[in-house]
Amino acid sequence: MDNLTIFTEFLLMDVTASRELQVLQGVLFLVIYLGALTGNLLTVTVIVTDTHLHSPMYFFISNLALIDLGSISVVAPKAVVNSMTGDKTISLTGCAAQVFLYVLFAAVEIALLVVMSYDRYVAICHPLHYGLIITPTLCSQATAGSWASGLVYSAVHTGALFRLPLTKTNVIQQYFCDAPQILSISSSDVQFYEFVLISVSVSIVLISFIFMLISYVNIFSTVLKIDSKKVRNKALSTCTPQLAILHLFVISVVVAALGPTAKKPSLRNLLTAMFYTMVPPLVNPLIYCLRNREISAALRRMFNRYSHPSQGFS
Repeated sequence: MDNLTIFTEFLLMDVTASRELQVLQGVLFLVIYLGALTGNLLTVTVIVTDTHLHSPMYFFISNLALIDLGSISVVAPKAVVNSMTGDKTISLTGCAAQVFLYVLFAAVEIALLVVMSYDRYVAICHPLHYGLIITPTLCSQATAGSWASGLVYSAVHTGALFRLPLTKTNVIQQYFCDAPQILSISSSDVQFYEFVLISVSVSIVLISFIFMLISYVNIFSTVLKIDSKKVRNKALSTCTPQLAILHLFVISVVVAALGPTAKKPSLRNLLTAMFYTMVPPLVNPLIYCLRNREISAALRRMFNRYSHPSQGFS
């Protein structure tokens, strides 16, 4: 016990030792981050400022955009600074904060995707009762419940992961504090506790996905029975973006969960981590802008308003 070393600082490893390639990696991270920042802020802005989008569905979409903005902001800025400066260190507190915030945003996103699938189910399968069921109060409660459940889960998960000192090594084979990497250098007691917690989490996530699957099966079976092509296409245009984002999120979760924990830095390891940390926040706004007619129309109105300001006073 006298020779036991307790680490309070960690080293985040790069794929390459070349400074030129590290700077190039930092530039890539910066471009992706600025793209995600712009896309998600634009989505929130257009939903808040356009009265045509003041409905429950777009309220949830704006929350999802804020979650994407938060999740990439947890990882990208630190990765950019580290790559640009060559400083690979992160404090124990900073590492715990990264894990806590990233898990928080991921948990809230799962909960919100469940809520959004129910919203679309009621809107398409029970349109006459939509206003009575999906009320502003219910929307606020569902969103608050999503954030509360995410906070509780993230606090328990992070507390379990860091409840004992990390003594094996202070090298993390990733460009951010990835939970599986922290788990791999934790004590056996922490690993057992985390295994139990993750098993419970997987069960909850599977139940959530089954609920969403049933919702979307009912939605598409109802849509296919609609005779009017125009009405059918409009209904599909509100569902397909959410389904695409759900699909991307599921793939990201599978890649993150089933991918092997890296023993050394590699390009494959970097690309895998980038896929589940940076690609969804970057792609989600594009999916909504390209696939959702109402948001596309609102964006055109906003751009026209700013490009022809005199029209607003005519």
